[in-house]
Amino acid sequence: MTSFDDILEEVGKFGRCQKRVFALFCLVSMPWAGVYVGIVFQGFTPDHWCRDGVAEQWRLQCHRSPSDTRRLTALLVNASGEVQRSSCEQYDVDWNATLTCDTQEVDLSGMPTKPCSNGWEYDYEGRRSFVTEFDLVCSDAWLMDMFQAMLNIGFLLGSIAIGYLADRFGRKLSFVMSNVFNGVAGILVALSPNYVSMLIFRVLFGFGVKGGWMAGYVLITEIVGVESRRTVGVIYQMFFSVGLLVLPLLAYFITDWRWLQVVITMPYFLFIIYYWFIPESPRWLLSQNRKPEAMTITEAMAKENNRTVPKNLETLADDNADESSSASLMDLIRTPKMRKHTFILSYNWFTSAVVYQGLIMRLGIMGGNVYIGFLISALFEFPAAFLILFTIERLGRRLPFAAANVVAGAACFITAMLHDGWLKTAVACIGRLGITITFEMVVFVNTELYPTFVRNLGVSVCSTLCDVGGILAPFLLYRLAVIWLELPLIIFGCLAFLAGGLVLMLPETRGVPLPDTIDDIEHPNKKKQDAMETQQQLSSKLLPNSTISTNQEPASV
Repeated sequence: MTSFDDILEEVGKFGRCQKRVFALFCLVSMPWAGVYVGIVFQGFTPDHWCRDGVAEQWRLQCHRSPSDTRRLTALLVNASGEVQRSSCEQYDVDWNATLTCDTQEVDLSGMPTKPCSNGWEYDYEGRRSFVTEFDLVCSDAWLMDMFQAMLNIGFLLGSIAIGYLADRFGRKLSFVMSNVFNGVAGILVALSPNYVSMLIFRVLFGFGVKGGWMAGYVLITEIVGVESRRTVGVIYQMFFSVGLLVLPLLAYFITDWRWLQVVITMPYFLFIIYYWFIPESPRWLLSQNRKPEAMTITEAMAKENNRTVPKNLETLADDNADESSSASLMDLIRTPKMRKHTFILSYNWFTSAVVYQGLIMRLGIMGGNVYIGFLISALFEFPAAFLILFTIERLGRRLPFAAANVVAGAACFITAMLHDGWLKTAVACIGRLGITITFEMVVFVNTELYPTFVRNLGVSVCSTLCDVGGILAPFLLYRLAVIWLELPLIIFGCLAFLAGGLVLMLPETRGVPLPDTIDDIEHPNKKKQDAMETQQQLSSKLLPNSTISTNQEPASV
């Protein structure tokens, strides 16, 4: 019987058909950037202070500036030796008896104080975020963290559910239906009338986004040859970085978080039409014993690639077809090597999410121009793709994967110890580069270490730890930064160092065909030995005939 990898040799490993499908899927990665880290702009927290109705009326009637009311109402505090105005406390004063249009200064020493009781005023700087709309500051600041946490809860639920559906009903159908879900849920987030409904719709939005992205990744990986897997895997994710470059430009011109949400969502409606432009994965069809459909798609691929239909197409089969019907979560942990792979990959997904999201969201609390800072740090992600492409075929997957984790961890430690300045920024960008490499590598290494019938499920289950990390990341960053601004970096560094050590325990997958069965994982050399024995048997049968032919040729002459 002929495997799909054998057929690709004749159909084309990365021909016109695969390139077209790959280009379409690359576009899917771009809006995901806005979904994943849009909180930097949608959840922007400007300077704020307690609102006082009387003081506000005084400001309007006497044509005073917002800074004048803040100077009068906001409590003076001492922060790191500098006198600042509190964002969460105000002087408890009867301003009706105190303020006139001629008032310049008021002696507030010894005045009683109280927490903000009538909401807050914001220095909007031309931008409206859900933080300012729902007053998620001071004692309610942790509710802002929930915006990102709920997205990752949606990722967690969706990656498992859609991962299962992709292995049960196909990669193509799952991808298209997830985008229908994404479009509707994303618009509902933008229309949320209150904070609670926004969180509910945010979970639904996350439910479809990641599962659809993973289904697309697995599909494109399964229709290209082994030599092209590294390229499509890295470039597919590199378009996420392209989305990161576009995001601050959109946020700069779209200053209302609701409209920014609409713009981020609209591409998902466009992706629905992919149903008519992308094929189902022939590998998956074979694993489901749907050989005629797999043959039809393979013939169409050969035609689009200007190749002849392989003569041995009728013998196309999948050794794992019988196992596919009984595939389950237990397949990921039942055998020793599968269990080890699942644990190590899951932890690396977790670490990548915590450190990557943490470093990006940290830009929002560091001060300065958030647009320029976001853009510059995003530019540092592009060398990651080229470094991966340059090293993984020379050094393999394992060594660059481990080294990137170590570099990211070391950069976090060093950044925490440096004073503010260009050197601190440069080292932080190196850390961003390192964790970007690990995030991009864990995806395609994950696909290379699971057999076809549980590949989508395996990637989805392992990546659920990415979602757990995403849930914890905002709380680790924002709450620990209150204690010490650099404390989150110390935590990130420890996580990354451990991840690098664990990666060295994984097998090397450079040049290794995608496994079809669990037996290929547990006994990777058995398939090669069987192939060599079959070839030797065929050679021994053909050898006598070739010898006779050689001996008879001189006689005929």
